[in-house]
Formats: sequence, C-alpha cells, structure tokens
Amino acid sequence: MSAVVVVESPAKSKTIEKYLGKGYKVLASYGHIRAFPKKDGSVDTEHDFALTYQVIEDKEKRIAAIEKALKRADTLILASDLDREGEAIAWHVADELQKRGALEGKEIRRITFHEITKKAIHAAMENPSEINMPLVDAQQARSALDYLVGFTLSPLLWRKIRSGLSAGRVQSVALRLICEREIHIREFQPKEYWSIEANCEVRNASFTAQLEAMEGKKLSKFALPDGVHARAAAGKVEQGSFKVADIQKKQAKQQPAPPFITSSLQMDASRKLGFTARKTMQVAQKLYEGIEVDGEPVGLITYMRTDSVALSEEALVDMREHIVAQWGKDYLPAKPRVFKSKSKNAQEAHEAIRPTSITRTPEAMRSVLDADGHKLYTLIWKRALASQMSPAVLDQVRVDITSGDMTLKANGSILAFPGFRTLYIEGTDEPTKDDKDKLLPAMEVGDTVDVEQVIPKQHFTEPKPRFSEATLVKELEGYGIGRPSTYASILNVLRTREYVEMDRKRFVPTDVGEIVNKFLTTYFADIVETGFTADIENKLDAVARGEREWRPLLREFWQPFKARVDDTMENVKRSDVTHEETDEICTECGKPMAIKLGRYGKFLACTGYPECKQARPLNDNGESEAPAAEVSDQKCDICGKPMLIKQGRYGKFLGCSAYPECKGIQPLEKPKDTGIACPDCGKGTFLEKKSRRGKIFYSCSTYPKCKTALWNKPIDQPCPECGASFVTEKVTKRRGVEHVCASEVCKWSEQIEAPD
Repeated sequence: MSAVVVVESPAKSKTIEKYLGKGYKVLASYGHIRAFPKKDGSVDTEHDFALTYQVIEDKEKRIAAIEKALKRADTLILASDLDREGEAIAWHVADELQKRGALEGKEIRRITFHEITKKAIHAAMENPSEINMPLVDAQQARSALDYLVGFTLSPLLWRKIRSGLSAGRVQSVALRLICEREIHIREFQPKEYWSIEANCEVRNASFTAQLEAMEGKKLSKFALPDGVHARAAAGKVEQGSFKVADIQKKQAKQQPAPPFITSSLQMDASRKLGFTARKTMQVAQKLYEGIEVDGEPVGLITYMRTDSVALSEEALVDMREHIVAQWGKDYLPAKPRVFKSKSKNAQEAHEAIRPTSITRTPEAMRSVLDADGHKLYTLIWKRALASQMSPAVLDQVRVDITSGDMTLKANGSILAFPGFRTLYIEGTDEPTKDDKDKLLPAMEVGDTVDVEQVIPKQHFTEPKPRFSEATLVKELEGYGIGRPSTYASILNVLRTREYVEMDRKRFVPTDVGEIVNKFLTTYFADIVETGFTADIENKLDAVARGEREWRPLLREFWQPFKARVDDTMENVKRSDVTHEETDEICTECGKPMAIKLGRYGKFLACTGYPECKQARPLNDNGESEAPAAEVSDQKCDICGKPMLIKQGRYGKFLGCSAYPECKGIQPLEKPKDTGIACPDCGKGTFLEKKSRRGKIFYSCSTYPKCKTALWNKPIDQPCPECGASFVTEKVTKRRGVEHVCASEVCKWSEQIEAPD
C-alpha cells in the first residue's frame, strides 16, 4: 500500500514517517487549511446558516503538496489531533481535496493517537475509523457563533466607542470577570479586627497559642473590633494561670492530585514556573511533537489538549513498577488510583497529560531539552507519577489550654509519612495562613503552661485579589466556560486588544477594557453572563456527542441577538457609552463635567465641548486632578509675564499665565546643547530633546528653519575615514555601543562596548 498521511504539525511528520517506514509519505497541513473569509456573509444567516470557507492564503501550497502526493498513492490517512479542532482539520482537508477531484478512487482513513510513539502510531494504523462528523459539527457551530458575535458586535463597538475594538463570545465573559473583580476591590471597605497571640512555655520548650474563647464563649472573627478591646483581653490573658486541659491527636491522610489536564497544567505552570498559558501550550506542543533521543524520534508527553484525568493501563503498570524500584513498596498503593473527571462533558476516551515513558526521567532528559522544556517536562513527569503514589500521613495535634473561662488553642502537625509529597506538592494560588504545620513540644493534660508574652495583633479584612492567569483559568473552568484548547488564546486576546494590563502577574482592566465591559454588560448582559455562556458550551458538547443538531442552536442564538444589535445601533448614542456625567461644574461655562474616554484613557472634560474646551486628567484612582498651577521663574518670550508649570497630554510644560490672551509655551526643561554644529545649515547646534513618547533625539537649534534631526547621539569626533565633522553613538542589543559616521555615504563604524 502507498499512502499519504496528513498531520497538523511539520515537527510530527518526520517522526511519524520514520515510524511508518516505506510506502508512506507524511505531510503537514500546518493547522487549519480553510477558514471563513474575513468579510460579512461567510455565515449566511438568510440561508439557514450556510457556511462559506476559503483556503487560507499561505496554506494553498500545503494543500497543493498533498494533492500532488496523492497522485502516486491509493490511500489518504488523516492523522490530525484528536480534539474538535483536529477533527475539523481532517474534514476540511478531505472536503477540499474532494472538491478538487483528488480523492477519486482513493481510500480515506482517519486515525488518532494520544502519544507520538512507535507503538501508538502502529496501533492507530491497525484501528482506523471515519471522520467523526458530530465533532466537526460542534467545531463548525463554535466557529460560526464566534464569527457572528465578532462580526456583529465589533462594528457596533467601533461606532459607539472607538475603532479597532473587538468583542468575542468567551473573551468578553473573561473581561467581565476581571472588571467585576476590580470593582469589588475599589468598593471594598476594610473592616478592623484583632487577635491575641501568646508566646508560651511548657517543660522548658516554647510554642505559640491563640486566644480562642473568653467568658466561656468562642471568639468570633470580629469579637475584638479594636485596640481597646484587644488590650483588655490581652491583660486578662497575662493575669491567667494556664494548664493543659485537653490534647486531641488524630492521623490524617493527604491524597495526591490527579494527573494534569490542560487547565490544571496551565494553572500549575503559572504558579510554579511563571509561564503564561500561551507559553505553557507552546512548550507542551514541542514536548508532544517530540525530539531525537539516542538518534530516534520520540514524543515525550501525551496530547496536551485534554479534559480527561484517565491514565492507560499500560502507563499505570509502568508507573507502579517505577515507584517500587525508586522508593519501595511503602510508597505504592494496593491498587492503581483511578480519577474521575468532574466535568460531565470530559472525553474519558482521552488520556491525561503524562510522559510517554516514565523511565525517561527529568534528569535523563536534561541534556536534550532546553530550559523551559525541561522545567515543564519535570512538572508533568512528577505530577503524573505522584498521582499513583501512596497518600501522605500527618499526625495532627490540637491542644486546649485553659485558665478559668479563657481558652488558648495551639495546633501542630508532624509529617509521619511523606508518601507522594516526596515527589510533588500541588501549587496554591494564594499564600496560606494556616498554622497546622508547626511542631508542638511534648505535653500532657494537667501540665502548667507559662504565658511569657501576650501580643495583640491588628488585622483588616481584605478584598478578593485580582485574577492571575491560574485563578482566571480556574474561574472560567468552574463556570464551565471555554475548553482545553481555548484558555490560552482567550487570555492572549485580552492582552493584545489592550483590554487588560498585567500588574505583578495579575490582570488589571484598562480604561478601554472597562468601557467595553460596561457597554456589553449594559446592552448585552446575557451574552457576557457566565451561565449563558456555559449553557452554550453544554449545547456545543451535546452537538459533539451527536445528541442535537447544530443549525437549530445557531437559530436559537441569532434571532434575539441580532434584534438587540439593531436596536442598540439605532437607539444608543456614543455619549451614552463613553461619557459619564459627574457632580462637578465647569468653572469656565457652568456646564456639568463628564468623564470621557480619550486616546490615552479617561479624562475629565466639559460637556459644553466644542464651545468649551476645559479638560484635565484623572489620576490612577479615577479621581479628578486639579492641582493649582505652579509659578515658575521663567518669563514668557512673547509678553514677558510669568510662566506656569502645567500638565499636558505629553507631560509637564511651561504655559503663559496670561492664557488665553497669550498662548506662549516653552518646554519645562531647556534642551541641553551638545555644542556640535549642524552640518546642513551651519548656523545652529544640535540640542538634546525628548519626543512626545519620551524618546531622546537631537535636532538643530534653528528649528523650524532647519529641520535636521538625529536619533543617535552626536559625538564631537571627526570620522577617521571620510573626515566628516562628527560621528554618532549607536546602541543596539546585538552589537552594543558603536561609533558610526554621521555621513549617510560613509560606512565607517567602530565598536566601543560589547553587547551585554
């Protein structure tokens, strides 16, 4: 048999071709070969959602190569990935080749595999199937929905807010979550409370306890609301005579986390490695596609877009053998641990993310992987293996220490048996304040406890923190929004559209992001509502399972959505969206001032514009800045009156105090004169100036008569080659610091400092 095998990635093609041997030509589609044309009407809502596809411009040569190879083959084997996108790619390739007449008399097979290993590839070849059309339909429905939302809402955003904006069915929900968290943080009112900590001693050993009860009643969180109450309670503790009243000991088992799925891999890589979701998937893709190990192509991990926590029988056997060999029988449970996915839509036929061979340890792979690849492989290897290890055992102790009607409590624990913790501990999103891991000294009921020091501690309630990548993915997953293949792209779109910024690896909405979110939540509340979006995901999953048709799903969504878009386009004014009136009155004309969205964010401006142009910036908290103008020691060049230090769009500058009668302005800092003569006019010298964007440049002092300007710093040194009066200093990452001839004709240069 001669066959053409089509995979998605060129990195896979070489590996799979080596495994299959002679008679097989493996070619890559490089992802999707067709897409909706970037114009309105690709999803024809007037003709029952007929879909129009076209071959992506740079993929024409890929499909042509497959078509050419098929002329010498009798079979087409579609081996794209085993998720919805992969199934759709397989269908698009086959459908396009069918339309070109390239499949006449050819056999078509569909194969899937979880890992790129010789055994897995040959097993897939022995068990071919057909294209799963319900999966294809689900992918088409998702693409059509996203297209309809994007191509319908985005022009509305251009008209009502600003050109260049976009809305997405899932990205807009993620933006809503980020914005609502920001509002929660702004509106949060901290509440004060106090706790009492006691440094104690028993049997010449020290430990710490907390005041838990007074007057026989357990203290609630806000029982000590201020310092007065706290100091009074501390005084009573200082006067008490305490004894150990009760010791409770129990043994607790801590079970390991399941092996990674896509979302949990992105979360832990964010927490432990600082990777973005996008970077995690890029690195994981390379590990899946494989590398050469000892001259042989090897895929190192199973498919990384999965929501299943299942492990194959073969993998379980290998892991259990490795655990016994490495740590002994105590670290091996009696039976393999079987995990169940929480999501009802998880594809259990798939596997979790695991190493293709547990014997390829991270240490063994260190020399063949780059730094990022090795870090992520280590994380995957440890998590998968730890999931099959014995639970950790902790001896937990709680001690109650009493004096009359007062009770101090001390908690502690000892790791009696490390189990899986020897290898791996799951990361957390927020630092814990638990004291259960503290060791306590040996003591018995009736022992006298000396209170050495009593410390009242002040606390304030805190708002929920901003979302990190890990916590946002967790939130989306908890609502059932998005799927394994979508999380990385959702977060990336929010950044590239500048709807959010990152502050200490946390999402902060920009002014534009907040305006877009306000618009969508006001006029399209259900579209950005978590329950609605999750319901759409469930319906798409039902399509994928073959339980419902995809066109009725689109009809059900489109009709009310389009009616609302039309109504908003006609009846909502731009000012309704971008203007927010305040209680402040314009000092020039008496009209209300409003918060508006400008090119560089929000600012306060008079609603009487354009007749009244009064405006000023807002600070980071969205509050109006109206500082008194500071008088400088400079005089106006035009009228001689004092100059004021003013704040403009591009920073501070000097403006005449007689404005608007005199419109004289000057830079706040006078340009530094380099003393190097301008070669073009011969009259001026180069002045060091700062552009509106803050970049340093050098221009002739006679500007605007002479417009000669340089980005590189002029150096008072003649060119040794052509004799030009000066050279310039050029700084680049690749070549470090160089001196370069100022003449455009002469190519002389000299390296002064090597690059860092």
